[in-house]
Amino acid sequence: MRLKAGNWKGKRVVVTGGAGFIGSVLVWELNRRGCADVAVVDFPGVRDGKSANLAGLQYIDLLDPAELLSRLSCGSLGKLDCIFHLGACSSTTETNEQYLRENNYEYSRKLAEWALRAGVRFVYASSAATYGDGSAGMDDSNPAQLERLRPLNLYGQSKQWMDLHAWREGWLDRIVGLKYFNVFGPNENHKGDMRSLVCKSYAEALKSGVIPLFKSYRPEYRDGEQKRDFLYVKDAVAMTLYLAATPTANGIFNIGSGAARTWNDLARAVFAALGRAPHIEYIEMPAAIRDKYQYFTEANIGKLRAAGYDRPITSLEDAVRDYVVNYLVPGRTVGTSGAGFQPVAVR
Repeated sequence: MRLKAGNWKGKRVVVTGGAGFIGSVLVWELNRRGCADVAVVDFPGVRDGKSANLAGLQYIDLLDPAELLSRLSCGSLGKLDCIFHLGACSSTTETNEQYLRENNYEYSRKLAEWALRAGVRFVYASSAATYGDGSAGMDDSNPAQLERLRPLNLYGQSKQWMDLHAWREGWLDRIVGLKYFNVFGPNENHKGDMRSLVCKSYAEALKSGVIPLFKSYRPEYRDGEQKRDFLYVKDAVAMTLYLAATPTANGIFNIGSGAARTWNDLARAVFAALGRAPHIEYIEMPAAIRDKYQYFTEANIGKLRAAGYDRPITSLEDAVRDYVVNYLVPGRTVGTSGAGFQPVAVR
C-alpha cells in the first residue's frame, strides 16, 4: 500500500523501541501526521524511566517484545501498514555477545521474516557503528560493501549481522535498513552514558561553566577536532518516515546530515544556546575505548537524496538551540512541549 509521507491518518503501525529516544519522537511525529493507531513495543518505566517519553502521545497498545511476536503470529493486532523496528540494546560498551545476538539480530530477523510473509512494510534501525573506523568507506550505495565492514564494537557487529543477513537473503529490494549516525535531541535523557554530548554537557555547563571533551590520541586530529556526523532527531524521523512511505526506496540508507562537524563545534553550539562564552577542557579518554573510538564519521546521503528526499537538513547550531531552549531548559519531552517540528530560532 502506498503511504503518503505527509499524511499517515488511518494507518496502523508498530514501533518497537517506541518509548525510547528515536522511537518516541517517531510516535510523536506519526501522531502529528494523523496516525494514532500505533502499537508501542518497549519496556517503559521498568529499568530506565522511559515511560516519561510517552507522556502526551497517542497509541493503542503498549507491548513487551515477546508479546509482540506472539500477537503477530496469532493475528490479534489486525492489519498493519508498517513496522518500524527501532528497539535494540544500543550500548556500544556491551560485552555480552549472546545477549546482543538475541536482542539485536535474532529478534530483528524474526520480525523481518514475519513482515515479508505478511506483505507489511518493514523499516529497521541499523547503525553507522557498522562502518568501524571508516577505512572501508561510509557509502550505502553498494550492498556488496557490507562484507568489507569491520565494526569496532559488539554493538556495531550485532547490527552488521542483520544487514548481512538481509543482503544475503535478498531482502534489501523489499525492506529498508537505516544506518543512523550521531543522532541527538529530546527524549534521550534515559540513555545514561549513551546520551549525546548536548544532553550530558548541558547541566555541567550550567553548573561549572565548562564542557569536557576527550583528548585526541591521533596526531592528525587536534583535541576536540575529532569529527562526527551529527543529526537532529527531528530530521532523522523525517527521513525515516519518508523512506517508509516511498515504495521504490529499498535497501540500506545512511541517515545523517552529510556534513562532519567537530566536537568543539558541538560544545560551542551548546554554550551559544545558553548565552555563555565557551569554556572547553580536554580530558583523558578511558583506555578501554581508545582503540575502538571513531575519529571521523560522515554520511554519504546521495542515495537518500536520489530517492527523492529534498527537505533541508537543520544546521547543527539551530538544532542545538532548539533542543536546549525548547526541551532541556524547561525539562520537557517532545510529547509535552508544544514546540513545532521546525526548530525555533532564538535571538
